[in-house]
Amino acid sequence: MAKPNPKGPVKTVDIFCARCKTKLYRYRKGGKGALVKCFKERISEDFTKTPCTCPGCEQVFARETLIRGTPAYKMIGGKVVMK
Repeated sequence: MAKPNPKGPVKTVDIFCARCKTKLYRYRKGGKGALVKCFKERISEDFTKTPCTCPGCEQVFARETLIRGTPAYKMIGGKVVMK
């Protein structure tokens, strides 16, 4: 399978913690679907101190993984919201 386009889409979305509403990422997302994964190279702003952990409530909201050979965060269902 092909790798995702590193430049990616120009539309950015803000990703927040579902529990405490702390801003986690600004992400260049393509498509209209739900947020299932975040490719690390498409994150334009990172507000977290430790990877996959909310800085506000210390909740783990994702897991680090490789998707099609590219490092990504796989989101845990219901832990993040996107605006």
